[in-house]
Amino acid sequence: MLSRQRLFWRGRPYDLLRSDSAFVRACRDNAVYHIKHCPGYAAICRHLGFTPDQLQTIEDIAKIPVIPTLFFKRKALFSMPQWRMAMKVTSSGTSGKYSRIGFDWGCILAEAPMVVRLGFVHHLVSPKPAHCVILGYKPHRSNHTGVTRTMFGLTHFSPPLSRTYALNMVDGSYVPDLDAVAKALKRLESSPFPTRVIGFPSYLWFGLRRMEELGLQVRLPRGSRIILAGGWKQHAAQEVDKKTLYALVEKVLGVPEGNVNELFGAVEHPVFCNTCEHHHFHIPIYGRVIIRDPDTLEPLPMGQVGLVNLISPLMTATPTLSVMTDDLGYLTPGEDCPCGKKSPYLTILGRVGMSDIQTCAAGASELLGKGEAF
Repeated sequence: MLSRQRLFWRGRPYDLLRSDSAFVRACRDNAVYHIKHCPGYAAICRHLGFTPDQLQTIEDIAKIPVIPTLFFKRKALFSMPQWRMAMKVTSSGTSGKYSRIGFDWGCILAEAPMVVRLGFVHHLVSPKPAHCVILGYKPHRSNHTGVTRTMFGLTHFSPPLSRTYALNMVDGSYVPDLDAVAKALKRLESSPFPTRVIGFPSYLWFGLRRMEELGLQVRLPRGSRIILAGGWKQHAAQEVDKKTLYALVEKVLGVPEGNVNELFGAVEHPVFCNTCEHHHFHIPIYGRVIIRDPDTLEPLPMGQVGLVNLISPLMTATPTLSVMTDDLGYLTPGEDCPCGKKSPYLTILGRVGMSDIQTCAAGASELLGKGEAF
């Protein structure tokens, strides 16, 4: 699908208006592909009366059938056989169930320029080598989670000199080793090269609080960065606001707030969404966000709180063209942010229980039957 490649190879990654037509075209082609190659997705579209030719303007993308991420946790839905996929990954499975998502080679070729371009825009790409401390899982052949692959990939924005992981595989299960992380941070304080701390914000918060309790302070070398990904997930009850977290980062590690980046995404929507210097998630041209009323699923205007619906024509191995997350959030006009990006930005307020959400794909499981739709 050349329309996908044209979209993801475009410049000006936050110029939504100039990319609207390309985005709609790529969504239309993506819908055609999934309807043709995935009987399950075709059944959902028929049930909802959706056809790809309904996609003519950017407003029409709200008509695309919305599949909740919970559905992918209950049923595997693919649009190509496994042997054609570049890889299969899973969500973190914090709720006890996980999504199984296939990535096609066209997706990889489209995603790579997106990641590199946005990496430059957000000053993550650097030719200077760096040590990496990953507050997450060390890759293992039994670990197929998308967040583990993402964190490993983030170590390549600069040439990695070393990698220290907080969670390592021991006798078939992951064991935390925060002492090793603390020792590594103290050792890297005297390195001539910067350090990049990559990981879950919850792990960072708990680790920094522990270091603070022990009276440990580190002054990481100039140019060190904090890159957060994965959200708070099962630690949502302990979540703190960004300002509090960033202040503790500067106090304990000596890394200023301006060197803290945060990513937002999902294994079902692997579009690289990074905060600007004012910590706002501006929407890049490779995806769109619709906020929907929790009761009616109708799109809500800018500023109103609702369920976060993520749309992107990135993937053809799995029909994730339009997915409903279990996040509550709202959109704000880009002009309200002093960073200069005109793209609206997304604010995430928290998560809700997906079992309580009625979506437009509520009858999908009954339509498709039980078991994997492969």
